[in-house]
Amino acid sequence: MRPRDDREREPEPDGARAAHMIAEGVRGAGPGEIPGRLCTVAVRLLPISGASVSLCGDGMPVQLSASGDRAAELSEVQATLGEGPCLYAAQLGVPVLATDLTAGQDALRWPVFAQEATAAGVRAVYSIPLGNDTVCVGTLDLYRDVPGELGLKDLHAAQLVAGVMTVALMALPHGEENGFLEGEAWLSGLTADHDEVHQAVGMIMVQLGAGADEALARLRAHAFAHDRTALEMAREVIEHRTRIDRD
Repeated sequence: MRPRDDREREPEPDGARAAHMIAEGVRGAGPGEIPGRLCTVAVRLLPISGASVSLCGDGMPVQLSASGDRAAELSEVQATLGEGPCLYAAQLGVPVLATDLTAGQDALRWPVFAQEATAAGVRAVYSIPLGNDTVCVGTLDLYRDVPGELGLKDLHAAQLVAGVMTVALMALPHGEENGFLEGEAWLSGLTADHDEVHQAVGMIMVQLGAGADEALARLRAHAFAHDRTALEMAREVIEHRTRIDRD
């Protein structure tokens, strides 16, 4: 998507306009469509070029949806590296606003992710936690092509989108003991992806005699070194196409 400058975008949203756009964006959507619809709404509503949403999962975010290929790629980069605003926001349970990935504190805090993001044309990332004061279920991640802060009205609108996303996710029917309900096929697929990562981590733990944290770190490092996502590398480990040994 071509970057938008401040002259091209709509004025900063007020609460009523933001709520109207969100309501229109999800009208008639089924549960599996809502995350993608809300990512699209966020791009229309805010001074950003992309959006993605991920669920938390034991230190490994699982991408739920994205507004486009670049947002999807950067979401996977954070999951693979184990660093970035997404993981930090999920850990702290508060918005994390990386306003300039080209220099300064944000570039130093997440140096590898900052390098990958800027190479993809993204200069700022804003991560909004999904959940409440006691639990974080995921993050809404917003990508921008130029450095800069979100205005207070834009931040409020982003939190409105995140709030609706949270309600939609928490309102889904819970899976039964032996599987997911019929309408949850889209969510069960994400769970299967997460299980593959855990299975691979377990295999690496046995191979290396290492703990879970070290095994996950080695999986991520191997994936990044070989230009794979963490999920792709996990599948190679499970299928015995790749073995991760100690250096």
